[in-house]
Amino acid sequence: MLRQSHISRRVAAVAVSLVLAGGAAACGPKDAADKAGSGDKPGAAGGAPQKGGTLTVLNSEPQSDFDPARLYTSGGGNVPSLVFRTLTTRNREDGQAGTKVVPDLATDTGKPNADATEWTYTLKDGVKYEDGSPITSADIKYGIERSFAAELSGGAPYLRDWLVGGETYEGPYKDGGKGLDSIVVPDPKTIVFKLRKPEGEFPFVATQTQFAPVPKAKDTGVKYEEHPVSSGPYKVVKNDNDGEHLTLERNEHWDEKTDEERKAYPDKIDVRSGLDAAVINQRLTTSSGPDAAAITTDTNLGPAELAQIGENKELAGRVGTGHFGYVNYLAFNPKVAPFDNPKVRQAISYAINRTSVVNAAGGSALAEPATTFLPEREAFGFTPYDHFPAGKTGDPAKAKQVLAEAGYPDGLTVTLTHSTAQNRQTSPEVATAVQQALAAAGITVKLEGLENNAFNEKRWDVKNTPGLFLSRWGADWPSGAPFLAPIFDGRQIVTNGSNYNHAQLDDPAVNAEIDEIAKLTDLTAAGKRWGALDKKIGEQALDVPLFHPVYKRLVGKDIKNVVISDWTGVLDISQVSVK
Repeated sequence: MLRQSHISRRVAAVAVSLVLAGGAAACGPKDAADKAGSGDKPGAAGGAPQKGGTLTVLNSEPQSDFDPARLYTSGGGNVPSLVFRTLTTRNREDGQAGTKVVPDLATDTGKPNADATEWTYTLKDGVKYEDGSPITSADIKYGIERSFAAELSGGAPYLRDWLVGGETYEGPYKDGGKGLDSIVVPDPKTIVFKLRKPEGEFPFVATQTQFAPVPKAKDTGVKYEEHPVSSGPYKVVKNDNDGEHLTLERNEHWDEKTDEERKAYPDKIDVRSGLDAAVINQRLTTSSGPDAAAITTDTNLGPAELAQIGENKELAGRVGTGHFGYVNYLAFNPKVAPFDNPKVRQAISYAINRTSVVNAAGGSALAEPATTFLPEREAFGFTPYDHFPAGKTGDPAKAKQVLAEAGYPDGLTVTLTHSTAQNRQTSPEVATAVQQALAAAGITVKLEGLENNAFNEKRWDVKNTPGLFLSRWGADWPSGAPFLAPIFDGRQIVTNGSNYNHAQLDDPAVNAEIDEIAKLTDLTAAGKRWGALDKKIGEQALDVPLFHPVYKRLVGKDIKNVVISDWTGVLDISQVSVK
């Protein structure tokens, strides 16, 4: 697996860091069994969804860099997925069912060779651009190649590492028309990818927007984002201030017979960004005028807003609850004393009071206590374990016993580094909850609060990583691979850039197992092995899982057909109806 780029983690952090403070992020269904239109979820009232009307989207962050090469999305994205189709996409269903990869422009999710180092895709018949011209395999090859251009950077970095020759390729603007040899198009409907190593999860990567087709004759380089050529159900008719105001209208050449995933009910979609989170939630609450048919794709409810909703049944009926693959944890750097002593790490693990941590994160409505690094979702390979059981409120007696075994019968003093950003994840509230829990076990904690950028730079700098700090991680797709490999694969330790292997673990057995799982194209079998690997690594007490976030999102009163999967945890805009 490729080490996650700084951009990937920045995007994930933006997407989730504001959740518990009531800002931008994601939400999902109450239960995997929930189905769109059922009576106990938002968007259930008023009969079957119908085509027509205008959907308003109220967002905090602008949909900037609206170029498939520059977007960093999973599953094809949300608003981008209305314009850009990809070889594969996420299954547009609630809960666990929505974590599956399904065909999009391709006829299937890809055919691997014997060792998963080569993947072949065939395009469906009848797929067209907004001008009516046919989409070809050469267009997909070109779309991917242009994502390698320095001036179009920002997208998912996997192909640079995975494709043969990808590490040195500089894109079509500099290759003299040669192209990337590891992407082969034997005919207009077939495309073959040749990889440096086995990658059984290639179908997940084929959901990224870099796999959207781009007609070479219509490529305008850095200006392409102003009017990208649509392959999806909607086309861009207005893009003001780099995504601050987007207007989408129907692409008359999109054929629903070739697209089983996108419902495309509204005639028009009006995306307004740069709004304050409190304003967004107030407008959705009031639901007057166009706001009655409004949603948000990046703003969640926080503790104060949930308290205000309280017993208001009408409002509560418009709130979706769900999950995204994310974990918040206490990270150790074993290169720094006293955390080089496993007993010290175990003692801290026993001392943690997860109830107080969850309360600091906004309460049980917004956070679930965690004892595993992997999220509690089948798609990630979740395997239950609790190697250092602390109960709901910590076990200070056990912590003191283990601390004495470590050579600190009179306790010790440590420093905990955290962010000063009010995100309820790596923020002072959570740090204070950890400090108080450890105090009960005889461990004095000094808090080191850093401005968020300085905090991220320090925790990702292998030469200056703190011994103890708050951290978090989100996966680029629903699997154990992008969760465990960047954090625990020793070959991904980075000494001159952003390093996410906080423990600097370089265990040959762990590295070898990561490689073996990567060869599997049976994702169910792979999931079981990711879960087993998570459990095995957990025995070393290299981190203390604290909680998995829960998301709450409000929709306008006229919104119907709310579908929210466990892939993104985000309300799927392609399913929403306003009539």
